[in-house]
Amino acid sequence: MLTKELLKQVKQIEIRTRGIVNEVFSGEYHSVFKGRGMEFSEVREYNFGDDIRSIDWNVTARFGHPYIKIFEEERELTVMLLVDMSGSLMFGSVEKTKQQVAAELSAVLAFSALKNNDKVGLILFTDRIEKFVPPRKGKSHALRIIREVLSFEPEGNQTNLRQALEYFNHTIKKKAIVFLISDFIDGGYEKILRIVGKKHDLIGIVLRDQREKSMFDAGLIKFRDAETGEIRFIDTGDKIIRQSVIDENKHWSEFRRQLFVSSRLDSIDIETSGSYVKPLVDFFKLREKRW
Repeated sequence: MLTKELLKQVKQIEIRTRGIVNEVFSGEYHSVFKGRGMEFSEVREYNFGDDIRSIDWNVTARFGHPYIKIFEEERELTVMLLVDMSGSLMFGSVEKTKQQVAAELSAVLAFSALKNNDKVGLILFTDRIEKFVPPRKGKSHALRIIREVLSFEPEGNQTNLRQALEYFNHTIKKKAIVFLISDFIDGGYEKILRIVGKKHDLIGIVLRDQREKSMFDAGLIKFRDAETGEIRFIDTGDKIIRQSVIDENKHWSEFRRQLFVSSRLDSIDIETSGSYVKPLVDFFKLREKRW
């Protein structure tokens, strides 16, 4: 049963993200993500200036004057959202957690696909596959995706990117646009990432929080690992300890960055404390320049 609070959150996200899609992303999305090619639409009589290479010689011979073939872009695409639901996504030091940002990003991408008549599917994962929502069209389907990301209670807490990518690779056979939304605090997924990236248009959306880049001196603090449940006390007054925490996060960030660059895959960095609009707009503009 959906609670009133959840319905309110979904409605707020719908209103906010649909406005962003209509004002900012719909044209860029269409330009960047092309259809599978051109398909035959109809024939019409030749007009001066038409490309003679488009002449349909069989129809021309039948009617005694030239006709040309008209082709249209085969627009329909499949967009898959692979969303990390592990414990670390519950973290957020400012207004929103990584999971809440993931829900809004999912909404923006789902409504962009919807506006362009594309299908959207969803895979929620932790250290296991938590839920699979097959690709479909329609507003109600897009709203379901938002609800799932916002409210789903996973069984697992840890992260397994390799398993998520392998499951996707076995489940979705036709070429798709894949947004992998995670904080990428994991390893061992390098091979399958490259395999999926060669077959599909794979984009990593990297969720980050400002507190992962720095740690202030607050004395002795009790920390609970969101993924393992381990509790430990850390002396944040010790510069060496503070630096080791920062270095660990830098390690994962650099590991992910080099992996995507070497695999020739795109990634977008999103901060929980800032707007995701500019990073997405910059990404669309960069992709559009390549075409």
